[in-house]
Amino acid sequence: MKSIKFIASCALLAGATASFGHENMHNNHPAVAPQQQEWGIAGEAKGAKRTITLRMTDDMRFTPSHFTVKQGETVRLRVENQGQVMHEVVLGTQGTLDQHAAMMRQYPDMEHAEPHMAHVAPRAKEDLVWHFNRPGRFDFACLIPGHYEAGMRGTFTVTP
Repeated sequence: MKSIKFIASCALLAGATASFGHENMHNNHPAVAPQQQEWGIAGEAKGAKRTITLRMTDDMRFTPSHFTVKQGETVRLRVENQGQVMHEVVLGTQGTLDQHAAMMRQYPDMEHAEPHMAHVAPRAKEDLVWHFNRPGRFDFACLIPGHYEAGMRGTFTVTP
């Protein structure tokens, strides 16, 4: 019986990881209810009244490296990769980003997708729409192994 449970668990895990990958994700998120995070919740494009462009380059920097939004604001983050290699932006807290970066170092081919992240191919752009409904100071980063460690990070403030 334990063998059957083990095989079923492995099959489920293999199926789940095959569904989400850095290579094939372009904000095509599964149809699931948005999950409240410390830094906000997924927004709807029609609710975005403002666009902030985040540019990523191969010098492992974001421009701008800080932005400010108002609590309750839904913003379209237009993420532009001006480099020659894959980059991503992940919104979070320092703790969640550190945790995710550690997992990415351990499993560099880890497949995943969340509405608070955008994976952007070289010379491409993606939109991430986020509803900033909690005040505070938060972080964003590229968690691709080596990029995060090289300082590809930024911060954002949600003002009450």
